[in-house]
This record gives sequence, structure tokens and C-alpha cells, in this order.
Amino acid sequence: MEAARSCNGYARQEKPPPSASAGTEKPRVPHGGGSGDGWRGERPRSEEDNELSLPSLAAAYTTILRSLGEDPERQGLLKTPWRAATAMQFFTKGYQETISDVLNDAIFDEDHDEMVHIGYLPNKQVLGLSKLARIVEIYSRRLQVQERLTKQIAIAITEALQPAGVGVVIEATHMCMVMRGVQKMNSKTVTSTMLGVFREDPKTREEFLTLIRS
Repeated sequence: MEAARSCNGYARQEKPPPSASAGTEKPRVPHGGGSGDGWRGERPRSEEDNELSLPSLAAAYTTILRSLGEDPERQGLLKTPWRAATAMQFFTKGYQETISDVLNDAIFDEDHDEMVHIGYLPNKQVLGLSKLARIVEIYSRRLQVQERLTKQIAIAITEALQPAGVGVVIEATHMCMVMRGVQKMNSKTVTSTMLGVFREDPKTREEFLTLIRS
């Protein structure tokens, strides 16, 4: 049975699967822009990069299927390598965006002396709330570790707004601990980054932590 043509927003217009010769081409490697780039850093991957690397990605998934003992040429798997490749590009689309893209025209001057959720104390500038979610999405849709993700979000907000302080806490379930290995179904990992008054002032930090626990 053919899968739906649009799955989680990442399927593109159907194309024939890449030929076997695609795997022999040297894949395009985007330049610059690792996971640690600043919020104004260059985007390390473009839409053109996606198109050029799609055949080699699909060929790699074909190799995976064969290594698992499957036949990539059988009915039902013909387009699987291409679909898996486009899915991986979607899951890592954070490499195609920069924080400056998201924050463009979304920072407003505002007199404010109260802490606002999620965890930054404004210094005359505030950010549209939806942009906070976009910042998280950009950095989380990269090959990441939770500790670095937490720090990158806090630094991006700090560099963009120059607030009095930023606090970021992430609580997450890691599938590597749930699906395989130790298989701890209820395990969670909590990481935090505190900058500015959130690090220096225990009362401000405690107020923030109390709010997110409530």
C-alpha cells in the first residue's frame, strides 16, 4: 500500500526514486555553520543543498535496507529510500534557518520590569511569543545533545535582546534510553542554562523555577 503523499509536512512532490548510480556521486557538503553558530550565523544548508544531496541520501538508505536483508526493489519499498531521505532533511531543517530569519521585525521596544515566560527578564525589548517556539525548533531540528541545545537557546535570546537575564530548562525523554539499551520507559533528562540575573540572583532563579513547576 502506498503511503500518504504528505506525511508530517515533509513529503514533497513525488519523484521517481534515485537511480543506483546516484550513490557513486560525491555528496555535496555544505560549508560552514556548525551546531554552535551564533544567532546571526550563516545558514549551513540551503534548499539547493537539499536537492543536490537527496540522491546520495536516498542511496544510503537503499544500502541500509539491503544490509538489513530487505530488497529495496520490491513493491512497497521502491520509494522508501527517497521518502526516508526527505524525512531526514525535514527532521534536520534547523540547518536551513538562522535565528535572525526568525526574529526579523519581531522585536519590539517595550518598558517592562517583570519576568515573562519563558525565562527571560526584558531590558526594554520583548520578543513575540511565537518566536520563542521558533528559536527552539531551529536548534532542536539539528543533530544535537540536550546540554548544547539548552545553552544555544539561552545564548540566542541573550544575543538578540540583551535582556537582564535568561533561564532555559529542558525536560526530555531520550528514545535511546527508552527504545533500546537500558530501556527505562519513564526516564527523563533535565538540563538548564541560567544567564545574567538568573545565574547571579538566587531569588530571581527560584521565582523562575517555581513558575515552571506550577
